[in-house]
Amino acid sequence: MAATLLPTLSPPVSRAAAAFLLRRAPLKPSRYLHPPPTLRRLLSSSSCPATPPLGLRPVSTMPSTAAARAVPARRDLLMLGIETSCDDTAAAVVRGDGEILSQVVSSQADLLARYGGVAPKMAEEAHALVIDQVVQKALDDAELSESDLSAVAVTIGPGLSLCLRVGVHKARQVAKAFGLPIVGVHHMEAHALVSRLVNKDLEFPFLALLISGGHNLLVLARGLGQYIQLGTSIDDAIGEAYDKSARWLGLDMRKGGGPALEELALEGDPNAVKFKVPMRQHKDCNFSYAGLKTQVRLAIESKNLCTEDVPISSASEEDRQLRANIAASFQRVAVLHLEERCQRAVEWALKMEPSIKYFVVSGGVASNKYVRTRLNQVAENNGLQLVSPPPSLCTDNGVMIAWTGIEHFAVGRFEDPPAANEPDDKQYELRPRWPLGEEYSEGRSVARSLKTARVHPSLTSMIQGSLQK
Repeated sequence: MAATLLPTLSPPVSRAAAAFLLRRAPLKPSRYLHPPPTLRRLLSSSSCPATPPLGLRPVSTMPSTAAARAVPARRDLLMLGIETSCDDTAAAVVRGDGEILSQVVSSQADLLARYGGVAPKMAEEAHALVIDQVVQKALDDAELSESDLSAVAVTIGPGLSLCLRVGVHKARQVAKAFGLPIVGVHHMEAHALVSRLVNKDLEFPFLALLISGGHNLLVLARGLGQYIQLGTSIDDAIGEAYDKSARWLGLDMRKGGGPALEELALEGDPNAVKFKVPMRQHKDCNFSYAGLKTQVRLAIESKNLCTEDVPISSASEEDRQLRANIAASFQRVAVLHLEERCQRAVEWALKMEPSIKYFVVSGGVASNKYVRTRLNQVAENNGLQLVSPPPSLCTDNGVMIAWTGIEHFAVGRFEDPPAANEPDDKQYELRPRWPLGEEYSEGRSVARSLKTARVHPSLTSMIQGSLQK
C-alpha cells in the first residue's frame, strides 16, 4: 500500500482565521479549551513560527511484529487519545477500566459559521495552532506527564487528510520522545466502541448506527475489528443535511446547524410541508439526503423567505413560523428515513446474529433528542435496548479514540515506539477514505455512488488478513 510523504505543516494561520478563533463564544471550561494567548499576537503580525515538520512511518492497527512487549494489566493502562479528523481538536486521557481522567475539545465553531462548513486548509491551520495546548491540558487535567502513559492512540482515518496529519504528527512526536507505542484508530469504530465505555454490559454482537456530518453507517459489530456494513450514505449524510438546511433557514450556525434546527423545529408543525421520504423504492439499508436538501431549498424559495438577508433573530412572527414549519417537516422526514433503514437493518442483523440485544446509536447527530426518541422506538419494537453515549461523547472527542486504543492495545494491536533516530522525512500513511467493514451482500444497491478512488481496504479485512499471516 502506497505511503504518503509527510509534507511540512501548513504556513502560519492568517489574521482572519486568528480573528474568528478569538471571537469564539465562551465554552464550558471542563470540556473546551480557548485559543492560546499567542493567538492575540497574530492580529498584529502577519506570521508566526511554523511548527517544524516531523517524519512519520506507517501507522498501523495491525499487531506489532516486534518481540513480545510486556503489556500492562488492562486496568493499569493509561491511554492518551488524539482526534483531529475534521473540525474539532480533541485529546483525552482514559484509564484501562474506562475511567475518564480528562477530556479537552477545541472547537472551530466560528470558522464553520463564517465559511458555511469545513474549509480543510483553515481547519488544518486551526488544528496546528492549538494541538500542543490541547494535549498538554489533557495531561494536566489528568495530573499526569507523558512518561506516565502506556501508549498513544490517534485517528488515522477516515477524515480530511490535512486535518488527520496534524494529530498524527503530534502523536508521533509524543511517542518518539517518550518511547510509547502507538495505536492507529478508525474514527467510525471509535464512535461505535465508546458505547462500551458507557455501558459495561454491552457485548458483541450488536447493531450500530453511526450518524454525523460526514457519515451515515449501519454496521453489525461481531467483535473487535469485525464489522459487516449493512448500509451507508450514497451521497450526503444526515448531519450535512441538517447543517445546510439550518444555514438556508438563516439560523445561528455558531451553536451548530443540527442543534439550531432541532431547537427551531420545536416551534413548527412537522406535517406542514409534504417532503418525500428518500429511497423508499430501494429495499436496502443505504441512505440519501441530497434530494431532501433540494426539497428544503425549493420550499424556502416557494415561500419567498429572504433567509440570507434576514436571520432568524430578526424575522417577523409569520416569517419565523414558516421557517419553523420547514424545519420541523424536514426533521420528521429526515429521521423517518433513518427509522425505515434501521428497521430493515435490525431484521438483517437478527437473521445473521439472533443473540443481538443492543442497538447502538452514536456520532454527532445522535445528540439530537428527537433522533434518540424515534430510534429508541425502533429498538423497543424489536426487543432491543438502545445504547447511546451522552452528547459530549457523541460528537468528535478524544475519549472515544483513547478507549478504542485501549481495546486494541489490550489484544496486542499496536505499533512499536518510533526509533529515536527515525529521520524527519520518514514516510507514513493516512486513510482518509477507509471503510469500517465488509459490505453485506444484500446491502449492495444500484443507487450506490461509484466514488471508489483511493479507498483503503476495510479495517475488518486488514485485521483478518493479519490474523491469517
